[in-house]
Amino acid sequence: MRASFNGGVATYYARHRRGYPPEVLDALVEAFGLGAADTVVDLGCGTGQLSLPLAARVGSVIGVDPEPDMLALARQAALDAARANATWLLGDDSDLPALGRLLGDRTIGALTVAVAVHFMDRDTLFRAVRPLLRAGGGVAVITNGAPLWLQDAEWSGALRECLEGLGHPVTATCQTDQAGRQRNQDALVGAGYRYAESSVQYDAPLTIDDMVGGVFSAMSADRLPSMHGRATFTAEVRDALGGRDKVTERIRVWLQIGTPD
Repeated sequence: MRASFNGGVATYYARHRRGYPPEVLDALVEAFGLGAADTVVDLGCGTGQLSLPLAARVGSVIGVDPEPDMLALARQAALDAARANATWLLGDDSDLPALGRLLGDRTIGALTVAVAVHFMDRDTLFRAVRPLLRAGGGVAVITNGAPLWLQDAEWSGALRECLEGLGHPVTATCQTDQAGRQRNQDALVGAGYRYAESSVQYDAPLTIDDMVGGVFSAMSADRLPSMHGRATFTAEVRDALGGRDKVTERIRVWLQIGTPD
């Protein structure tokens, strides 16, 4: 993993990235039998979009991320939500053995990884976490929809054209596509996990501000346009969509579950 989503990028991430519907949390709880006695490690937690709703379902959550600005915003969100059972650690996937030493004899109910999985050494990670899992626990890789610029919708095509003018890549899948999910599956199976997958699909409104903010949240800090450039890009997107302030996004959340054999 790498720490490049700092400053304004982290703020866009906190404000504009989608959370997860209750059905996703229900599926995680059911897959691993999670409850009040469990600790869950959310690796690559960002600003807590998955960590915080998980904290409402389990005994404690440890959110791990390599970017201090992300963790600061996650911690503030936890304070605002009065979630005292969330802990935030600076680190990445290579730090999992050290976390295991801190846990000592204690085990975890699950390791969750969302969009950040494509920055990680999956083969090493999935093997390293096995000794930390309690009986019945496991690993969940969660893909929270396709990138905004790669969806099968008229508004997404308009966004792609605007991004081309900005010089931003319009082919990056963040490994949310079938090929990326296959890599996750292969790594889980290769590390000795039983594999299962499911998905949750729903439609939700997407404002232009959230669309543009979602794009900026996916950029590294050194590629984020100036404030004037961001305002110009927002206006271009709104014009490309005929002045609309809101569209409908169809989101499909994939859950890839691994439980040790």
